[in-house]
Amino acid sequence: MNGMVYGVGLGPGDPELMTLKAARLIGGADVIAYPSLEGGDSFARAIAADLIEDGTEEIVISIPMSVERAPAQAAYDAGAAAIAVQLEAGKDVVVLCEGDPFFYGSFMYLFSRLSDRFECEVVPGVTSVTACAAALQSPLTARNEVLTIIPGPMDEDAMEARIAAAEAVAVMKVGRHLPKIKRVLERLGLMDHAGYVERASLPQEVVLPLSEAPEKAPYFSMILVTKGDDPWL
Repeated sequence: MNGMVYGVGLGPGDPELMTLKAARLIGGADVIAYPSLEGGDSFARAIAADLIEDGTEEIVISIPMSVERAPAQAAYDAGAAAIAVQLEAGKDVVVLCEGDPFFYGSFMYLFSRLSDRFECEVVPGVTSVTACAAALQSPLTARNEVLTIIPGPMDEDAMEARIAAAEAVAVMKVGRHLPKIKRVLERLGLMDHAGYVERASLPQEVVLPLSEAPEKAPYFSMILVTKGDDPWL
């Protein structure tokens, strides 16, 4: 009998924000798999490190640092193949995923490669969006407001149109796109309504009005925009 795949959401970084189910599965796993930037450490593994038992088999999925899609897709092909070997041997595999597995999560790429052959279960996790709202101490939405989530790499003109039409906005994956996002918000007159968070829930967390944000932002940063009467102060 084949093993089962568990895509486990770890939350935004603070290990205490993992669900009880995630902690139980990781602590009892015979095999875990997780993404890691090529040549670097795995943030996902670091979040779960205290739960991983000695002797647990580990599958490292090394993701190349490239804007081209093909190298990353090849890495997920190789990762899925390595996981499949364990599943066919009857072992369950717990796949670690930062945030939530199906919210811009890396697990979705493995799921698409494995779910037609093996039983999969997805364990939701706390998203970075809700973690950033908590850090800014500001509700994401209220009553009938609609939240729009925008990836930082989006084309500048398309981003401006989306934000202009939105009621509340979360811009994710800020990183090197911070200058572009600032330009858009300045043109729309929304800089005073934008809050900036980097590394939410971690000891290095930074929370600022966007107007006071540093010139360079890490990948794990986000901008929340509200168009209500209370600008960020």
